[in-house]
Amino acid sequence: MTSSGERTTMTRRTLIGGASALAAAGFTAVPAYAGETAQGSGQGSGHGPGKTVRLTVMGTTDLHGNVFNWDYFKNAEYDDAAHNDIGLAKISTLVTAVRDRIAADRRAPRPLMLDAGDTIQGTPLAYYYAKIEPITGGHTHPMAAAMNRIGYDAAALGNHEFNYGMDILRKFQRQLRFPLLGANAQDWTTGLPAFPPYVLKRVHVPGEKPITVGILGITNPGIAIWDKANVENKLKFGGIVEQAKVWVPRVRKAGADVVVVSVHSGMDLSSSYGDALPYPENAAALMAETVPGIDAVLVGHAHLEIPERLVTNKLTGEQVVLTEPLKWGMRLSLIDLDLRKDRGRWKVVGRHSQVLNANTVAADPEVVALLQKDHDKVVEYVNSKIGNCTEAMSAATAPWEDTAALDFVNFVQADAVAKALAGTPQAALPVLAIAAPFNRDAAIPAGDVSVRDVAGLYVFDNTLLAVTMTGAQIKEYLEFSALYFKQVTGTGPFPSAQVTNAPTATAPNGTPDYNYDILGGLTKPLTYKIDIAKPGGARITDLAYAGVAVTADQQFVVAVNNYRQSGGGNFPHVKTTPVVYNRQVEIRQLMIDYVTATGTVDPKTFHTVDWSLTSNGAPITVTK
Repeated sequence: MTSSGERTTMTRRTLIGGASALAAAGFTAVPAYAGETAQGSGQGSGHGPGKTVRLTVMGTTDLHGNVFNWDYFKNAEYDDAAHNDIGLAKISTLVTAVRDRIAADRRAPRPLMLDAGDTIQGTPLAYYYAKIEPITGGHTHPMAAAMNRIGYDAAALGNHEFNYGMDILRKFQRQLRFPLLGANAQDWTTGLPAFPPYVLKRVHVPGEKPITVGILGITNPGIAIWDKANVENKLKFGGIVEQAKVWVPRVRKAGADVVVVSVHSGMDLSSSYGDALPYPENAAALMAETVPGIDAVLVGHAHLEIPERLVTNKLTGEQVVLTEPLKWGMRLSLIDLDLRKDRGRWKVVGRHSQVLNANTVAADPEVVALLQKDHDKVVEYVNSKIGNCTEAMSAATAPWEDTAALDFVNFVQADAVAKALAGTPQAALPVLAIAAPFNRDAAIPAGDVSVRDVAGLYVFDNTLLAVTMTGAQIKEYLEFSALYFKQVTGTGPFPSAQVTNAPTATAPNGTPDYNYDILGGLTKPLTYKIDIAKPGGARITDLAYAGVAVTADQQFVVAVNNYRQSGGGNFPHVKTTPVVYNRQVEIRQLMIDYVTATGTVDPKTFHTVDWSLTSNGAPITVTK
C-alpha cells in the first residue's frame, strides 16, 4: 500500500472544524483571570483598566519525523493500545481549529505556535531524507515543509537534531521559515551561541500596544555525550538552569513582556548519564523554580503527557505553567496566559494549560497533498530490497530456545558498541549484549530482505547503550531474567504456555516476553543453562565465557537498550552500573544499516547455541 494508506486515514473520520473539533479533542474553556478590579472575564472581555487579554501559545514536541498517521514498519495506519494518532497533518487540523476560535473574537491577539525539539529523526521518512536522499542535495525536508505550512513561530533544538551531523542540521535550519533556537548550544572555541538563543514576537492587540513575547530555546546538554562524534570540537552545551539564568534576564531587558521557554528537557530532575556531565538531563521544573522571570515552559524530551503543572518560583513567588504534549504529534499543548496592564507594560496575571488529542480529527488535506510524494517514495523504500538472507530466521521459538533471530539482534548491538569503544579504556573488555523476544511473529525470510523485514525483529524505538558489569552481576541479571519461566519437573515435551510467561509479584498476570532477556557474546560465546526445575534465583548453571567459568569479579561491557538501562523491567544492576556508550542511536536502525551495508545476512556468521533450558540438568523439550 502506498499513497492510498494515508488517504484512507484522511477519510476515516469526518473532518470537523472550529469549536466542534476542539471539543472533540478535549478542549476545556477556562475563564480568564478576573482579579478584584476586573470588570469581566473570558476571552474578549475588553481592554480598559483592569481588563485581561488572553494570549494562547500552542506547542508540540518530540515529533520525531512524523507527518502522516502511518506506521512505515507495519505498512499500515498507525495504531497503539490507546488508539493514538500521530503526525503533523493531524496537528495542523487542531492548530487551524484553535486559530479559527481565537480569530472569531476580533479583539483577541493571534496565538503563537512553538515546538520543543527532536524533529528530524525517528521514522523512515526522516531517515530517508537524511541518509538516502539527503536534504543537502536540495530537497526540502518533509518536517520543514510541514512546519512551514502550519506556521510555527519558533522551535527549540532537540538532542536528536544532531544525529545526522551538522551539515544536515544546518540545511534543515536554513529551510525553516522560523528560528531554530538553542541558547546553550555554544561554539566550542568562543562559547557564543551557535544558534539564535531567543526571538521576540510582537503580538498585535486591537486598540492596545502589542504584547512582546520572548521565546527562549534551550536544548539538552546530554548531546555532548550522545552525539559526541558529531559535535566534539564544534559545539559545547551549557546547563539548562545555568543558561536560563543568563538568558532570561537578557530576554526581559530586550523588551519582553512575556517569557516562554521551549526546553528539550524532561520535567523532573534526573539524568540517564549519571554524573558524566555536571548538568542534569531533565531539569525543566527546576529551571522554573529557580530562574526568575519565566512565565511558561513548553517541555520536551521525556515523551510524557503532562497537560498542566504549576510551579512556584522560589525567588519571586510567581507561578510558572509547564506542559508537555506527549510525542509524535499525538497531542497539542495549549498555554493560556492572561495579561493585564501594569504601569504601561503587559504582565501575566493568570496561567493555564491543557492538551488536545490528535486522534479526534482528520489529517489536514493540504499538508497531506504537500508531502504525499515524499511519503509514497519512503513507503516504496521501506518495502524495497536492501539485502538478502542465506536462510530464514524466525523468532517464533525465541522465548525458549537459542535462535538466530535474537542472535542477530545481539550481534549488531555488540558489534556497534565494540567499534565505538575502540581506543577507550574499555576496548579490551569482552563485549556482551542483551536481547528480548519482542515479537514471536517476526521472521526474516530466506532470499530478498526489506527494511520492514528487519524492523519486524525490533518493534520498539529503543536506543543503544553499554554498561560495565561484573561476572557476579551478570549471574544475578540472568537469574532475574529466568524468573520468566514457570517451575516444572521432568523433561517434557511441554507446551510453551506451561513453561513461559510466569506470574511474579510485579507481573501477576504473567511476565511479558519483552521482560525476558538472553545474553550473548560478540567474539566469543557466553554460555549458560537455565534449570527450570529449580526455584527462581537458583536456575543459572554452567555460566562460562569462551569455555571458561565466569568469575565473580570478571569485567564485561554489556550492550543494552535504553528501556532496560533506565530501569524498565526492574532488572538488577543495569541501571546503576557505569555507562560507557550512549550515542542514542536506534537499535532498529543499526540493524537496517547493517543489512544495507553488508548486503547479506548469514546466520552462520553469528548464530551458535549458547543457552538452553534444562530440568535437573537434563535437556527439556518445549513445543509451540
